[in-house]
Amino acid sequence: MDHGGHGMMHMDMPPFTLERGLQFSGEPFFMIGCLLALALYGWAVVRLRRRGDAWPVGRIVAFALGVLTVWLVMCTKLNDYGMVMFSVHMVQHMVISMLSPILVLLGAPVTLTLRALPAAGRGRKGPREWLVALLHSRYMRVITHPVFTIPLFIASLYALYFTPLFDFLMESKTGHIAMMVHFLAVGLVFFWPIMGVDPGPHRPGYVMRMLELFAGMPFHAFFGIALMMASEPMIGTYMHPPASLGIDALEDQQAGGGIAWAFSEIPSVLVLLALAYQWYRSEQRQARRSDRAADRNGDKELEAYNAYLASLRSRET
Repeated sequence: MDHGGHGMMHMDMPPFTLERGLQFSGEPFFMIGCLLALALYGWAVVRLRRRGDAWPVGRIVAFALGVLTVWLVMCTKLNDYGMVMFSVHMVQHMVISMLSPILVLLGAPVTLTLRALPAAGRGRKGPREWLVALLHSRYMRVITHPVFTIPLFIASLYALYFTPLFDFLMESKTGHIAMMVHFLAVGLVFFWPIMGVDPGPHRPGYVMRMLELFAGMPFHAFFGIALMMASEPMIGTYMHPPASLGIDALEDQQAGGGIAWAFSEIPSVLVLLALAYQWYRSEQRQARRSDRAADRNGDKELEAYNAYLASLRSRET
């Protein structure tokens, strides 16, 4: 299938190498978005520090890495090669929908925003109050509920790649960027309740979060296997790669399927490690609270006993 002549634009593209792929391309939409995200996050951290409040370095690093992964797949030549090579496109898709969201969410951007924005004062509404209202809105409850997020996560693969919609979006750079924004948004919405770092309408227990994670991941693996097992190219956009690339469309599709299949393990491991750490921290906090409560009860018992002794002494005298 011809895709609006945009393959012609890349006819003289040299064969893909990692060195070429990571050259800066300066895609404006994502470049501005990444710089803005880092600037706003940095501003919020500085605001907290000036106020004398701490913000964990680990969260800063996680958020910066999350933004950097978006920048790497969208603001380099990977983005150009992703328009004509399915395997490169699949690297972009997997990173921006499954790795970047996890790292960004580990940076707790919503918590940071709520702490950095000033309260508007009694009876008034400012940005902080609007954000709190949005977090508690019915809309947020719906789009972060597993009944919505899990089918959306799955449909983003099957309904997009195995229908004409994918080819339609790939006809223009605008469509391609819109698709990548969608992948990022779906990843953020899917992993937000599972990560449980930021406040949200749903805060399931640790076991339920793991079940939500594993409900979505096998479909990614099946999608990858379907592409690897195919005996002919299935996606119109990539059926006729430019001759200068020196690639076979079916082999490239099978490589893309392998990437999709293998990548489903990476977020599972990352999220499970994060959940295990959170669970451990939660248990530690609970244990400290119990110890403090026990100490207070012990102090009260000691005070009561001393009072009893004092009353005995006063009777003797």
